[in-house]
Amino acid sequence: MAADRWLRGEVTGGVATVTIDRPEKRNAMTEGMWLGLPGLLEAFAADPAVRVLVLTGAGGNFCAGADIGELDAIRRRGDRHPSTVAEEALAAFPKPTIAAIEGFCVGGGCQLATACDLRFAADDARFGITPARLGIVYPGSATRRLVRQVGASAAKYLLYSAELVDARHALRIGLLDEVVPAGGVRERVAAFAATLASRSLLTQRAVKEIVDALAAGDDAEPALDRWLAEAHAEGGDMDEGVAAFLERRPPRFTWTAPAGERPDGGQPADAS
Repeated sequence: MAADRWLRGEVTGGVATVTIDRPEKRNAMTEGMWLGLPGLLEAFAADPAVRVLVLTGAGGNFCAGADIGELDAIRRRGDRHPSTVAEEALAAFPKPTIAAIEGFCVGGGCQLATACDLRFAADDARFGITPARLGIVYPGSATRRLVRQVGASAAKYLLYSAELVDARHALRIGLLDEVVPAGGVRERVAAFAATLASRSLLTQRAVKEIVDALAAGDDAEPALDRWLAEAHAEGGDMDEGVAAFLERRPPRFTWTAPAGERPDGGQPADAS
């Protein structure tokens, strides 16, 4: 599946992998790539066979950011540049998301990585957010997400300096969840994604909505009440999980999103 000639998507064993495939430019994102990503995500969100999404880059790099040749377009569009739309679509993806990072993860690459739920990186990866080198103001949504992820001081360090930091630094400030020896990221992410795909999607969906609400400072109680009611429905994942535990066998979770649900997890416009 492809939304742009430099974006590839495939599904294996319940895991959808989106690959940024422009290695000759260190996977720098063009406007067409930014615009194509939300549609690809929408298709995977609606696919009941997909339980986890992995975002990665081809050729040994994750993403070097926005294509510098499109700087004028970024300046004209401001905070609603397609990079922001793509970032928000990734953040709203209703199933667990993992960024598998090798090489450079810079600028818009960090914007995409922080929009994922989890980030795994090679120990020789490099990270940076570089608008201060160009006199650009980093998008508001990306800045808020970065501050929630690493805190105000670490966010200022990255944004003030536009310096590249190594994976150990990124792990220390909370930008990463796990650092893997170089060459082992894909194998480690594949194994972890398979683990997530075997777990209850209902639980994961509940966790994602509730944790994201708490991280944003929103009231999580309505979501908690709704997911508790869903979890206690007869014949659902809870019954299967308990039965599997008592029978000492792997659970076979079957919960999927309700028919007609929007890809961002909301209800259709005509829902009562």
